[in-house]
Amino acid sequence: MINLAKYVRNLNGPRITLWCYLFWYLVIFIRYFDPSLRLWLTSLGISAIIGTALYISSSNSQKGKVKLDQWQIFRLYMMPFCVSSFSALIKGKGFILIFSPIPLENGLAAGIIIAFIIFVKGYQTLAPKT
Repeated sequence: MINLAKYVRNLNGPRITLWCYLFWYLVIFIRYFDPSLRLWLTSLGISAIIGTALYISSSNSQKGKVKLDQWQIFRLYMMPFCVSSFSALIKGKGFILIFSPIPLENGLAAGIIIAFIIFVKGYQTLAPKT
C-alpha cells in the first residue's frame, strides 16, 4: 500500500494522461467486447510487430543504447495492442474518432477520468511528503 501511495504521489502529467487513455479504452472494451479469437490474435500480432519497432527506435540513439525500464517496454507493446483492438471493437458502430454515438458511454468514460484526476491531484495536495 505504501508503494501505491508513493506511486500516486509521484504521478506526473504524462503518466496521468496514459492512465486516462487506459480508462477510456477499458470503458469501450467492456461495452463492446467481442470474444472473437481472430480479433485478439490480430491485435497481439500487430502489438508484437509495432511494439518491437517502437522498442528498437526507442532504445537506440545516435549516441548508443538507451536503457528502458520494464514499464516503458510494456507500454511500447501495450499501446499498439489497445489501438488495434479498439479499432476493431468500434468498427461499424458509428463512432466519430474515439467518441461513441451514445452520449452516456462518453460521459461514463469522461466521469471516470475526471474522478481519477481529482483523486490524484487531491492526494498529491493532501498526502504527507516523504
